[in-house]
Amino acid sequence: MKSLILAEKPSVARDLARILGCKTKQKHYIEGEKFVITWALGHLVELKMPEDYDTKYKTWRMEDLPIIPEKMGLKVIRQTTAQFKGIERLAKRKDMKELIIATDAGREGELVARWIIERIRWNKPIKRLWISSYTDRAVKEGFRRLKPAKQYDSLYKSAVCRAEADWLIGLNATRALTTKYEDPLSAGRVQTPTLAMILDREKEIQSFIPKPYWTIHAHVGTLTAIWETNGNKNIFSEQQAKQIFEKIKGKQALVKTIERKEKTEPQPLPYDLTELQRDANRRYGFSAKKTSNVLQSLYEQHKLVTYPRTDSRYLTTDLAGTMSERLSALSSVYKEEVRHARKHSGSVLAKRVFNNEKVTDHHAIIPTEERPSMNDLSVDEKKLYGLIATRFLTLFYPICRFESVRAVFDIEGEFFTVQETIAVDPGFKVILQGNEPTEASNSLAVLKPGKKISVRDAMLKENMTEAPPRFNESDLLARMEKYGLGTPATRADIIEKLLSSEVIDRQNNRLYPTPKGKQLIDLVNDELKSPELTSKWEAELEAIARGKGNPGEFLQKIRNQTKRIVTEIKQSEKKYKAHNLTGTKCPECGSLMKEVKRKDGRMLVCSDISCGFRKRKDPKLSNRRCPQCRKKMEIHQGKAGAYFQCRRCNIVEKLEKQKKAVSKREERQLLKKYSNDESFGNSLADALKSAMEEKDE
Repeated sequence: MKSLILAEKPSVARDLARILGCKTKQKHYIEGEKFVITWALGHLVELKMPEDYDTKYKTWRMEDLPIIPEKMGLKVIRQTTAQFKGIERLAKRKDMKELIIATDAGREGELVARWIIERIRWNKPIKRLWISSYTDRAVKEGFRRLKPAKQYDSLYKSAVCRAEADWLIGLNATRALTTKYEDPLSAGRVQTPTLAMILDREKEIQSFIPKPYWTIHAHVGTLTAIWETNGNKNIFSEQQAKQIFEKIKGKQALVKTIERKEKTEPQPLPYDLTELQRDANRRYGFSAKKTSNVLQSLYEQHKLVTYPRTDSRYLTTDLAGTMSERLSALSSVYKEEVRHARKHSGSVLAKRVFNNEKVTDHHAIIPTEERPSMNDLSVDEKKLYGLIATRFLTLFYPICRFESVRAVFDIEGEFFTVQETIAVDPGFKVILQGNEPTEASNSLAVLKPGKKISVRDAMLKENMTEAPPRFNESDLLARMEKYGLGTPATRADIIEKLLSSEVIDRQNNRLYPTPKGKQLIDLVNDELKSPELTSKWEAELEAIARGKGNPGEFLQKIRNQTKRIVTEIKQSEKKYKAHNLTGTKCPECGSLMKEVKRKDGRMLVCSDISCGFRKRKDPKLSNRRCPQCRKKMEIHQGKAGAYFQCRRCNIVEKLEKQKKAVSKREERQLLKKYSNDESFGNSLADALKSAMEEKDE
């Protein structure tokens, strides 16, 4: 008898097969003496769409809303039917004694497997492989410690609740808004409150009125002191500022007090996904989505880091015994840093990192025991691995010790301060700064209370208060985390959805609301754009995952809210004007045309949905690259047929017809489409996108 192993992706299945000694490769599985390993392509099964319940729902009509099935059903994704049937045939083999779930060890991985198991009607024992890295050792150890699948039933229920809630609210709100205002308008349980936060910041910026203020700087000996009172260094009265400035010029400064405080700074904790996304955005300008994708490659392909979709920055105590080996693995790349770490003690000095109470499903992201081969990594992979490895190395260094010295001067009754920080022991900061920091010269060391020093000169500086900056992705991720919007695994996708639906725009790493986004947030129901309410839902989902919440009560609340949202949209008297209307009239019906951006260029489409006329505004871009400038070439139609042309270099190439075949690249794209998505399987996101594009076209 054999065990059937269900992995999430073909690449993972191949790794498992190598480790477990399965060598017989078939189209849909790999077989060995004890195991048969098969795989999903991300999701193979998803929630049914409205038209699966009734064909009338293929057409979007307000009178059909809300669509709330009494019981949500499942269906096999059409594009991946062949792989599903392959798994189904394996499940019917009489030599299969049990099924081992080996999908990603998280909420969405659990959903991927359970929906497949439900559809193939598996009724034999089920076990769970739960590991935090894909090194050979971790996999072998995981198979020695397989757990009963029942242990993760609550996690599965939470995943189902999240999927159904997003389906009910996202689909109904989007259909209602799009139908009422005759333009693609997408709303959702998490994306709408996220958009609302961006709009709130924009309102702060637009309503901000700059105010002038002044600061006074006095050169006291070799020091530059600044006027300060009650912790405030800004003077908002020009008259007061000038009076103080004239008062202190050419006078003497009396050293009032010298305060010395020894301070310490502990080693930073390792990364969770959100903190890593924020740091990569600040340092390298990576989008949250890019960080997720690069990190997944380091985890899955290179096996250099532990499970990426974690919300914890702590480690479990059982990992303490593995830390020395992980440190040794880094020695080939971080030779000096590891050598210095071993000089200190060679063991983790940041003991607070080991805390079982603060680890949920997975511990923090840290390097594995695999030795990195930097030549095998892309530039972006090297950058991200460097962040993780460096943060990990700080755990082996002492805390940073420094002295803070603050001097207060009295100049004609006005108080001026100067502050210096003197490194006593840089500790872990040696790594973060890249070299041994030089100690600041202690200019305050010679000062003693009561000493008088001449004021050489003074400066009066005029400044203006500044509006708060627009969010970058690091800022937005921090806000989303604060309000519990989404999970570490979903926040990147939420930001990308807002960008793709053209309600926000990304410029110079800052996020701007578009005219469409500004109108949408006015049309959406107040409760749907409330971060507090969505945060409450996420807390309920987390409680369900821990076995402490009631799935039935949660979904009933979601259904009631769906009804309220649709009713409010139906009764709303608010107006909307498409942001992309042009002055061009449709040649078929005379309505104004809309300009729509596509990956292959811009198009003009009729604003009247019933008309459907469209024409291309820009020549279609191909995937063919210009041999000279490497830019994508345009596709044109000539008398002799289609041809490629580079707009920049004017190079022309003939279009040769090729036989249609599924390439490895296309297979990877299909896998990517149905992977790494916590959008209730994948169907609602894809269906809404497809349907909304049809509305545009």
